[in-house]
Amino acid sequence: MTQPLRGRVGVVMLDTHFPRPLGDMGQPQTYAHMGLQAEVLTVPQASARRVIEEADPALLHPFVEAARTLEARGVDLITTSCGFLARYQDALQAAVRVPVLSSALLWCRQLSQPGILTFDARHLGPAECQGAGVPAGTPIVGLPQGELRRVILHDLDHLDLQLAQAEAVAAACELVERHPTVQHIVLECTNLPPYREAMAAATRRPVHDLQTLIEAHFAPH
Repeated sequence: MTQPLRGRVGVVMLDTHFPRPLGDMGQPQTYAHMGLQAEVLTVPQASARRVIEEADPALLHPFVEAARTLEARGVDLITTSCGFLARYQDALQAAVRVPVLSSALLWCRQLSQPGILTFDARHLGPAECQGAGVPAGTPIVGLPQGELRRVILHDLDHLDLQLAQAEAVAAACELVERHPTVQHIVLECTNLPPYREAMAAATRRPVHDLQTLIEAHFAPH
């Protein structure tokens, strides 16, 4: 029998209001389902556009301060609600003593022949990949201009879960079709874990995300 996880996770949250189904790393119940407690701290005005498309450097300081605040509240680990914050991995880790898992991209340096499924392939660049230690040449495919991107970028209040899952599965299939040597799929986007099992079934590849990274950290050794 698998032993339950125990621990407190501090979540540095973007300032968003779109729906977050169970499994989304910005949904506190995701952590409860894992057996963990979540301490969520929102960074004001940190929109998805500012983080992903603008890579606004003015956000680094408030993200660091949020991490320090969460550490002071006694969390065991700090994570985030956006994989693009891998660009701040080193700065966040330098600011606190507890472990920081900023992004599922951190999986890539542990896996053989990984491929990345990202929210936005156009904006996932060297800063994010180098921040997470992603091996050079790792294949990257982004989500289509569809339901998930529209809802998240415009911070809308309704998400069609079936359509979102179909988009995620199609993008995962595109990744392995374009790059058949990929053996492991890594989900940069923290909004994709709700569709992990569907992607794994469609691609016949193990799928790794921020949830599985956190679970691996807290798993009894």
